[in-house]
Amino acid sequence: MSTEQSPLLPKAQQGPSRLDFVLLMMGVWSLVFISSLDGTIVATLISTIGSDLENMQLSSWIGTAYLLSLCAFTPLYGRLANILGRRPSILFAGTLFGAATVLCGFAQNMTQLIALRALAGAGSSGMTVVGSVVMSDSVPLKSRGLYQGFANLLFGLGAAVGGPLGGWLGDTIGWRAAFVCQAPFLVVALILLFSKVREPESPLAPTNTTIYVKLKRIDYAGSATLVAALVTFLIGLNIKTTTSRQWGDSQVLGLLVAGIVLLCFFVWIELRYASEPVMPFSMISRRTPGFVALNNFLVSILIFSTIYNIPLYWTAARLRSSTNAGAHLIPYSVCVSIGSLSAGWYMRKTGRYWKLQALAGLCMVVPNIIMATWTTETPEWVFYATVAPTGLGYAATLTTTLLALIASVARDDIPVATALSYLFRTSGQSLGVSLSAALTQTLLARNLRARITGEDADEIITKILDSTAYIHTLPQELQAKAMTSWAIALRALFYCQIGLSVAVLLSLLPIEEYSLPDTVAGKPVRHTTSEERDAEAREE
Repeated sequence: MSTEQSPLLPKAQQGPSRLDFVLLMMGVWSLVFISSLDGTIVATLISTIGSDLENMQLSSWIGTAYLLSLCAFTPLYGRLANILGRRPSILFAGTLFGAATVLCGFAQNMTQLIALRALAGAGSSGMTVVGSVVMSDSVPLKSRGLYQGFANLLFGLGAAVGGPLGGWLGDTIGWRAAFVCQAPFLVVALILLFSKVREPESPLAPTNTTIYVKLKRIDYAGSATLVAALVTFLIGLNIKTTTSRQWGDSQVLGLLVAGIVLLCFFVWIELRYASEPVMPFSMISRRTPGFVALNNFLVSILIFSTIYNIPLYWTAARLRSSTNAGAHLIPYSVCVSIGSLSAGWYMRKTGRYWKLQALAGLCMVVPNIIMATWTTETPEWVFYATVAPTGLGYAATLTTTLLALIASVARDDIPVATALSYLFRTSGQSLGVSLSAALTQTLLARNLRARITGEDADEIITKILDSTAYIHTLPQELQAKAMTSWAIALRALFYCQIGLSVAVLLSLLPIEEYSLPDTVAGKPVRHTTSEERDAEAREE
């Protein structure tokens, strides 16, 4: 018999305390900071590592292997977060990243180091995806953008600290210390996550099943073919851009075709056989998730093409120093942090995002139009001012589209949706660098052959294509021709980016606006139009 001491309804489970929440966010944000710090530390030390291991020819693959692995393994963690749970997934990813990173400090040759960086990339992708999922589990959707802004701020701080720290370690203790020194900070972050991450109530991750039953649910065939397809295709593009080979080269063409065939095989597996596919096409075929995926892919191509080629404009077309070239990206970096925080604050205040993301799209169209008009007569302040709106638009777009995607799917589908968003982002980042490099190199070679003739022309052109530093050693007349060729090639690229930025804007417009609940367990409800409300009233 029920009494006041034994009520009919059990007492609702209380949420985490403020201290628990703060410690949880510290753990998640620590992984964000470490991942960003690691990237810039290693980028700074690539030439030092290549010289010490006496294999400069393969040194570029230290970064390439990491990025390829990061891209390929990103979608797998969405399903793992549901099947194994948030805590096991993020601990596995963090441990894999930490172990591989520490072992990099003991690598005896370049082959070992490249393989270990690939493993570190596989772990880093899980840290990013599952960390974002944990944040979505813990923060009301209305405040989610603001917390994402804090995460982006720490990501930028890690990138800013990593470069100088890597250079100092390389000059003093040695490059191996740059890998080993990350371990203590990562251990603290993992301890916080182990003690504070709580699994949401979900039928997709029942607690009474054995690990064997959970492991059987993983889409192994789809995961393997997706990883193989992405890695094969991206390696083909990387070889094309780093070795100046033709598209018809047997190795380049073979890898690209193999990647496309494997991708088709992956789609076939996902549609016909996978019971819990790593890439649910039923989700992507819906309006908002589909256009969010398309937008994240296009905007990543656009932004990484921009930040890769703007420094080239200064070092190759204007013969400025690398320091001067990097300084022109400072407004962009500052505005990325400001844009993300501002977008989060706006959504927290209003609960809306559609108008903001449309404005963010415009912020990327206008700068690309201006970039295409850059000349030697352009005032210096215009160069700095041009890239600032790009950073604002990029940050606001990623923040608003992530929330639109989360709000448009069922709560149990949030991990898979988050992983898909990051997959399209990382794929776009890799393609943005590779495709823009392929286009500029092709146009540059054509322009150089039209302007430089003579007995040693082929040798000079080859050296210009291989290194911008070589231009400084040329006579003044050849310097002018090389600079003009670079400027024309980059202007053509900026014209292409105008079209791409318009496509980014158009991909934002069909994204629906959903309500942003102010509670963690709130169920997303879409803002209906007046016509839809009238139709619902007639049905009732």
